[in-house]
Amino acid sequence: IVILGGGPGGYEAALVAASLGATVTVIDSDGIGGACVLTDCVPSKTLIATSETMTNFAMAPALGVRPHGDPSAEVGSWELTGLPHLTPPDVVTVDPEQVNERVRALARAQSADIERRLERERVEVVHGTGRLVGPHAVETSDGETFVGDIVLVATGASPREISGCEPDGERILTWRHLYDLKEIPEHLVVVGSGVTGAEFASAYRALGAEVTLVSSRERVLPGEDPDAARVIEDVFVRRGIEVLNRSRAAAARRIGDGVLVELTDGRTVTGSHALMAVGSVPRTKGLGLTEVGVRLGSGGHVVVDRMSRTSVPGVYAAGDCTGVLPLASVAAMQGRIAMWHALGEAVTPLRLGTVSSNIFTEPEIATVGVTQRMKDSGAIAAEVTTVPLMRNPRAKMMGIADGFVKLFCRPGSGSVLGGVIVAPRASELILSISLAVENGLTVDQIAHTFSIYPSLSGSITEAARVLRPRDLFAGFDTPA
Repeated sequence: IVILGGGPGGYEAALVAASLGATVTVIDSDGIGGACVLTDCVPSKTLIATSETMTNFAMAPALGVRPHGDPSAEVGSWELTGLPHLTPPDVVTVDPEQVNERVRALARAQSADIERRLERERVEVVHGTGRLVGPHAVETSDGETFVGDIVLVATGASPREISGCEPDGERILTWRHLYDLKEIPEHLVVVGSGVTGAEFASAYRALGAEVTLVSSRERVLPGEDPDAARVIEDVFVRRGIEVLNRSRAAAARRIGDGVLVELTDGRTVTGSHALMAVGSVPRTKGLGLTEVGVRLGSGGHVVVDRMSRTSVPGVYAAGDCTGVLPLASVAAMQGRIAMWHALGEAVTPLRLGTVSSNIFTEPEIATVGVTQRMKDSGAIAAEVTTVPLMRNPRAKMMGIADGFVKLFCRPGSGSVLGGVIVAPRASELILSISLAVENGLTVDQIAHTFSIYPSLSGSITEAARVLRPRDLFAGFDTPA
């Protein structure tokens, strides 16, 4: 097996293939773990962990906790439904160099851990670039050729650049430049309100930056559950993020020690830095794919089926280069499926309907299965209920007022079809709904499952009870 790319799709495929007795070579140019571990997912979530700590400090006075000698932290000036403008800098400060060094160190450590695991499984790792010179042959930048029975392409994606807004790595940035900054941006202009833009806008506001979010659509997170997106946008505005909806960037250029972003309607936005978060493009150029017959889509992604097969027998692809779903979990599963299929194991095709995903804003948004858009369009018949977190007793104790649990089920049978959770640590809470979707559990079964009282997960069982007939729990006095 020859694998081109050492990200989640590549290294997970290598581990499966090695466990099944194959001889495996991974050719990687970025460092094992790929962009996911070194410049994207792992670093960004490490940075967000620091921003969450700042948010917790900001919430402390509302819970009766304040630093000594801080007259600005009076409990009476705090609202349950919001956060203060910013934690006073003389009370809590952020050391950006230490934060970013920790981010980079954790990424390097994670990469090294994965590479050691590959070495233990006797996977050969070749550091360098590669391209296909035949359906079963990959040539490296050093001129060495590796021939395999199976080739897997897992080269990932890169930040999209738009004309007139080209990054310079100092003031006009992609998310891969952020961890080299020596300071927290005084005023960060984030162009793009998708997942990446929303996450960094949330994080840097908590870290103390002024933030302006430029969104070309009617609301932030236009591809997500509309109720969840409204909650996040409301939180953003209350925390001091300036949200410019229906605004599109035409150009970005440096002006002195800052940047100026020109919008297509003639307005301008100035800041100390600009972050271009306008999506990604698959890394498929220069790999020799079309020369050997691998079909590419209109956006340059590798076209694959649910078994990760390309149009060329013996050539598979996995991860962001396929344009399926830009999630590390999906990339890893695509890689595993490719190897199980190629090596003759029993395998289930990729099921995107059971994929859970999370947006690491504050609060987080976690989703799985059927969506509100699918229900509203009539594509799926579903019953739905939404339970606000503000009536959850644990949420009240923790000072949480923003968020909800939404549950979808099939009419009649009550089978759980999907769910949305907006809450702190929604990424942890969504697992129970994912298990229900994956295994065809019903809302009856969730409703009859004990949840801890008090707990945020109690809102999941409450949502399940709401979706059942009113007389099902007649005679039971169940705490809300």
